Amino acid sequence: MVKPGKNSQTTEGPDLTKGAEKVNTLRQYHQYGTMSENVTGGACPTCRGTGRIPRDHADQLVAVIPCNDVRLRPRRTKLYVCVSIAVCLFLCCLILFFLFPRSVTVTPVSVLSVMVYFTPNTVEMEVTNLINITNENFVPVQIVEFNIQSLVSKAVVTKTKITNMTAIQSRSQKSYTIQIDLPITDKGLNVYCKSSSFKIHTLFLELQMTMNISYLSHTEQLSLDTFEYIDCGTNSTIPHPVR
Repeated sequence: MVKPGKNSQTTEGPDLTKGAEKVNTLRQYHQYGTMSENVTGGACPTCRGTGRIPRDHADQLVAVIPCNDVRLRPRRTKLYVCVSIAVCLFLCCLILFFLFPRSVTVTPVSVLSVMVYFTPNTVEMEVTNLINITNENFVPVQIVEFNIQSLVSKAVVTKTKITNMTAIQSRSQKSYTIQIDLPITDKGLNVYCKSSSFKIHTLFLELQMTMNISYLSHTEQLSLDTFEYIDCGTNSTIPHPVR
């Protein structure tokens, strides 16, 4: 049997001492990722046992979070998602409700007056009409152009174009007075209007209205045909509604 000599005792002694000192040193630092002083474990792998991270290497480090960390399992996730979806749907419905295109209507109201002027070969008339334009949209409507074609006995008498009409505000109605010049050149109608043997000098006037409007970055065209009766014999036409 070989007895251990002085060399073996001298070799093993310093190694055991260094190992004990290393364990005692590591126990002085907290376990990586914990704040309690009573928990024992390994030292921080990135701070080399000092408990501090060098500032010049902070942008090169990556934090590791355990899979069972509560931060990876937020509470009420389904509730937050459902509330977000509901709010988005509500906002979309509001936008569609206010920006959805609605109707713009043109309504002839009445004939205000008819002024008759006799010339040797024609009968000149000035017909003043009242119309209403209704805007059901939640945005203003701009009237680009308003055209009126007048027909007597299915013959086109005159065409009127109006371009200076103002915009109609949202959810409102506006009235316009439109004057139409009607020169009657037909010989039969001239005799009919100028003759004193007829007590009634009624003409049926057909108005074909076309209006171009612009709103919500697009243009529409509205059309309307209406009939009204006028007296071509005298200036005594009484204002009456259009039927």
